[in-house]
Amino acid sequence: MKKIVLFIFLSCTGFLFSQVTTVPTIPTANSEITVTFNAVGSELDGYSGDVYAHTGVITSNSTDNTDWKYVIGSWGNNTTQPKLTKIGTNLFQLILTPDITSFYGIPTGETITNLALVFRSSDGTKQSRPDIFIPIYAEGLNITFTNPANNSAFNLNSSITISAEASVASNLELFVNGISKKTATNATAISTSHLLTSAGNQTLKAVATNGTEVKETTINIFVKTPTVTAVKPVGLKFGLNKNPDNSVTFLLKAPFKNDVLLLGDFNNWTLDGNYQMKKDGEDFWLTIPDLDINTEYAYQYFIDYNIKVADPYSEKILDPWTDQFIKAGNYPNLKAYPTDLTTGYVSTFLINEPTYTWNITDFTKPAQNNLIIYELLIRDFTESDSFTEAITKLDYLASLGVNAIELMPINEFEGAESWGYNPALYMALDKSYGTKNDFKKFVDECHQRGIAVLADVVFNHSYGQSPLLQMYFDNANNKPAADNPWYNVNHNLVDNTSAHWGSDFNHESAHTRAFFKDVLSYWMNEYKIDGFRFDFTKGFSNTLYFGANNWASAYDQSRIDILKDYADHVWSNKPANKPYVIFEHLSDNSEETVLANYGIMLWGNINHSYNQNTMGFASDANINWISYKQRGWNNPNVVGYMESHDEERLMYKNLQFGNSTNSDHNVKNLNVALSRQELAGMFFFTIPGPKMIWQFGELGYEFSINTCENGTISNDCRLSRKPIRWDYFDNTNRKQIYNTWATLSAFKKQYPDVFNTTNFTLNVGTLTKSIVLRGATTDVVIVGNFDVTNKSITANFTKIGTWYEYFTGEEKNITNTSTSITLNPGEYKLYSTVKLLDPRGGTALDDSDGDGVADTIDLCPNTFPGTNVSNTGCPIFTLPANNFTVEVTSETCPNKDNGKISIS
Repeated sequence: MKKIVLFIFLSCTGFLFSQVTTVPTIPTANSEITVTFNAVGSELDGYSGDVYAHTGVITSNSTDNTDWKYVIGSWGNNTTQPKLTKIGTNLFQLILTPDITSFYGIPTGETITNLALVFRSSDGTKQSRPDIFIPIYAEGLNITFTNPANNSAFNLNSSITISAEASVASNLELFVNGISKKTATNATAISTSHLLTSAGNQTLKAVATNGTEVKETTINIFVKTPTVTAVKPVGLKFGLNKNPDNSVTFLLKAPFKNDVLLLGDFNNWTLDGNYQMKKDGEDFWLTIPDLDINTEYAYQYFIDYNIKVADPYSEKILDPWTDQFIKAGNYPNLKAYPTDLTTGYVSTFLINEPTYTWNITDFTKPAQNNLIIYELLIRDFTESDSFTEAITKLDYLASLGVNAIELMPINEFEGAESWGYNPALYMALDKSYGTKNDFKKFVDECHQRGIAVLADVVFNHSYGQSPLLQMYFDNANNKPAADNPWYNVNHNLVDNTSAHWGSDFNHESAHTRAFFKDVLSYWMNEYKIDGFRFDFTKGFSNTLYFGANNWASAYDQSRIDILKDYADHVWSNKPANKPYVIFEHLSDNSEETVLANYGIMLWGNINHSYNQNTMGFASDANINWISYKQRGWNNPNVVGYMESHDEERLMYKNLQFGNSTNSDHNVKNLNVALSRQELAGMFFFTIPGPKMIWQFGELGYEFSINTCENGTISNDCRLSRKPIRWDYFDNTNRKQIYNTWATLSAFKKQYPDVFNTTNFTLNVGTLTKSIVLRGATTDVVIVGNFDVTNKSITANFTKIGTWYEYFTGEEKNITNTSTSITLNPGEYKLYSTVKLLDPRGGTALDDSDGDGVADTIDLCPNTFPGTNVSNTGCPIFTLPANNFTVEVTSETCPNKDNGKISIS
């Protein structure tokens, strides 16, 4: 007779389960085993294609259940991984033959404790979750329950069948709460019915006796008790509350749910009536006393006896799949996952948390219109993936002129590595970057340098690991359930635009807005964050859009109202020192104008036009959209950028596709391309308004956005790790970009009267560009040539008289306000009515670029190229027509040996 034991595993989304049965019921390493997978309730439910097994074993040499050994093939390789046989609707079978040891090739002396499996579709896009583990028993006498499953819950006064099976014929006995209920002699199976007449925990035990050998196994079941209705204590916040008496109170919002129990280290992960939460309207709460204040506890919510989830308000979670990939040292003494006790994400808390003493308790943030924002991904900015290492780079950023750092998402995301736009928990810091105090120190160190910190937050969507999604999910239709308080049910299925990722949050729901306001408050209060960049804010309404290339850009009043409400909440945190609110909106200007005039900053993507200029092509070369005036806005709230995490890198396209028609100024030549990045900066930082730099752009980073870890380029590698090139700073030609940009950034802070003026004129529609800035005491005129040949440009000076060119020290007598200036390809000039001091210290005649050579000799902030630049990186330049003595030494171009000087 075929015997079946059910291994029931909660899926990674918490509300699904898959059934795995085995023959024999108690497999050993030397037995053949047939594994049957029932796909009902999994991602493979209804799947009609081929199913493959990604499988290995857990052995005596494994460190934990994530340390699989002897894995067969590799994920997605259908030629090496075992294929299951379909034996019916949603039923698939895998036979491991001739025995488990031989199938996996296990060497002698290594003990197998579990089979480890994930079943997947042929293309790898659907899979069973979480990892499935089937225990492998030692030879000889063993016994296991075949019904019910451990921690099962039943109604009071219901009758259940209790069954157990032994590996060899033995004397068997079943116990309920220590009382014998059934015996069997010389049998391999035993079964009895039992009426559940008392509520709460029940202990089931099965014993097998074979001569002098005795084996037993114990499981726990729970008989449901009615949930108590009680008013929650005053002043609770959702999630974990630490009380003055060192007790803790949990508060969970769960509309339409009936019963919630706490599972955790404090009750050995068993269902227990003492940990059944009380109900107050839509909320469930429970206070637990007498915990060790120095012990870290893990816990989950068990909802309506079928859903296990982490706390949506978790400040820290344990991840059974990816915690193993945290780099050594980034999160020391990480608590071990409660393996074999539960599945999925678990929340943790420690009553007596390590404190952090802030050095800067009341940071005054930089002026909004004067921001130089540096966008960075900790993973690709530091070798160690850590906040701790990032702190060591803050002086570098401060010297560049950065006064705000925008961190790509740092809250817990799905998977081991990510850009962070697949969020899982919204208040839990992703442990791969460090501890809570590591991040607090990072923020504190930024503030000590006058640098604000902005967090990138992703409120448009989430994926399967979000507890808010897990709590209410329609598994049969693979979408949020109709009663989900936080998500749209059909939005992604009806609206067929390109702008869909994961499951869509419903921001027209009061529950959603309340939750995300709590998230925003948490980051500002716990970590002293200075503001936020909101990802894809166009998704914050339920307006439906259609068309494959429709990115939901049309004017939407509902969306405007929602976004204003979020902005008001952020600003209310510090009314006198309003935190920054930045939207990645990129919608029609009619809507962005309303938001900008409300005080919100909006991302201004000018990547394509700037790249056309740096490559030397006249089409689409107009960059005037970086100006708030061009958009018709009242205030300079465009966060203009040439690059962000989402765009191809300028230098990559310069080198691959740059204008090469002039061999003396071939943009595909590295040094020429680098020099043109200086020119781009001249027409970027000097346009009034906040600006953003993508990491390493200041050093001419030329690796494609699609670079793979092995150095190849593929669209599949967009999110892959990228080379970290701090060595670029030691390259004179690259550092020249850094120094030039640093000078321009400093101008905005040292001379705000003119460089943040509201009275300016842009003539930036062609490859020859000019900017006129009119200040109260100083005017500035900037000219530049993005073409690849010499060009004359008419500079519109604001007055006649002496003007001072900053980078060469040239004094130019202007007799006509419309003056023609001839520029070499890539050359730029910055004239002012008052001689500008070096904003980084010293004067313009000093070494403002920091290369050890006086600016009047090397002109290094302005390496306008001629023949020698394309070959050597050195400039051709003109000295003022005065008496002088020139001595040419190796310092003239310290990294080259054949500089050329023209003297007039």
